[in-house]
Amino acid sequence: MSRAAYRERIALALAELGIAPERFAHRRLRLVPEARRLTPVGLGTDGRDKLLTPAAACAWQAMREAAALEGVGLLLISAFRSVDFQAALLRTKLQQGVAIDEVLRINAPPGYSEHHSGRAVDIGCAGTAALDEAFEITAAFNWLSRHAAEYGFRMSFPRGNHQGYLYEPWHWCYLGAGAIGAKAPPTK
Repeated sequence: MSRAAYRERIALALAELGIAPERFAHRRLRLVPEARRLTPVGLGTDGRDKLLTPAAACAWQAMREAAALEGVGLLLISAFRSVDFQAALLRTKLQQGVAIDEVLRINAPPGYSEHHSGRAVDIGCAGTAALDEAFEITAAFNWLSRHAAEYGFRMSFPRGNHQGYLYEPWHWCYLGAGAIGAKAPPTK
């Protein structure tokens, strides 16, 4: 799909949801193309297959295995999301009566989610509710804070992030093996 066609698709999705681009323009969000090549990385906590780009998948698996060797379990909650899935997620919240400004502090508008890239993961751990700020006081978060960069991952939405999202200690994005301090993922 061409860039122009993708932009048109996003504009239509936003219009269908009643979201004017001006509503979030000040947040400096960037359009995120949907990944074209995806590979399965196993079941998420919802029992559904999760997908990442091949490089992100290798890095995720290496990072999860390294954490496990230190007795830390990393659970995959979410990975790739299509634009259509993102639009449906927002539509559901709006239908439940959640105000659009609140929805956009929690979820990216369609076309602007790092999950579209196939490089973002939402991570959890046993004993802590999924997608909860309490994740920051877990051994899993502590391990990620110390080691995720070694595998090319960084936390996307720290407190006070410039994108205007709520703090998400569970959301990490793969920047690549060239990221500062990142090890090249093992080849398979």
